[in-house]
Amino acid sequence: MTDDRQQPVDSPFHMRSTVAEVAKAADLAGKSVVITGGYSGIGLEATRALTDAGARVIVTVRTPEKARSALDGLPVETVTLDLMEPDSVTSGARDIHALTPDGIDILINNAGIMATPLRRNSKGWESQFATNQLGHFALFAHLSDLLLKRPGARVVALSSLAHRISDVNLEDWNWEAGEYEKWPAYGRSKSANALFALELNRRYEDRGLKAYSVHPGGIMTELQRDLAEEEMHAMGWFNEDGSPKDVFKTVEQGASTTLWAATSPLLDDRGGVYCEDCNIGALNPPEGAFYGVQPHIRDAQTAKKLWTLSEEITGLKAV
Repeated sequence: MTDDRQQPVDSPFHMRSTVAEVAKAADLAGKSVVITGGYSGIGLEATRALTDAGARVIVTVRTPEKARSALDGLPVETVTLDLMEPDSVTSGARDIHALTPDGIDILINNAGIMATPLRRNSKGWESQFATNQLGHFALFAHLSDLLLKRPGARVVALSSLAHRISDVNLEDWNWEAGEYEKWPAYGRSKSANALFALELNRRYEDRGLKAYSVHPGGIMTELQRDLAEEEMHAMGWFNEDGSPKDVFKTVEQGASTTLWAATSPLLDDRGGVYCEDCNIGALNPPEGAFYGVQPHIRDAQTAKKLWTLSEEITGLKAV
């Protein structure tokens, strides 16, 4: 069977397009947007662009003090929400409901953690899967009624090229068997993000709600805070002079695909796809390529099973 939707389109943008350039083509006047972690790195650049395009933007923040400084001068609202902790997601979602009783047009699941040491939340859940997948799943479950109030609403889930590292492990999602490995754990969570968008779209497209996953590109941000400089050099991320390799993007470029997925009319009939470089990602890239989609994140049966597992773990069902 061919994956008819997962094929590149004739996009006016490209790998080096900035989020400001994408924003110029987007009219978000009267639209309400919720973005997780939109106060640092590419999230902050996306927040700026969303406001420039006329959107009302609500930023979920884990560290209010840091957010106040980063967002100073931007016309946004904030809600305190820690994706790793279920009670915090519940209370944050309640605050979002109070702010947007008429509905939400775009939910951007931007926040995340990468290659962290083994940590567990108050429920005992491994932190990368808890934050990147379960926290965002729970947030959507809480906000699904608001999204369904707005025909044409979209959910954008940030995945990563790191989905290639590992498919999800539905039998041992919590790393209770075997020794924890930080990069496979990250890869599992990023595969989960793409599968979440695939299944969300299948469930809700006929109800006027679409979802997309996004690989923003390689960008040097605080996402790397748990990585030693020696490790990043050993992975070949830098040139001899210490500058990032050409495959890396600026933060302005790194935020562009997020905004493109949230707004482009080219995606109106392509719900569920994985996007990168302001386009739909190509299937089965050549060995060693710094782009492309591996088939496991397009597997509909795995996506359904992951959704069911996420419901069972969180105890939540979207409307």
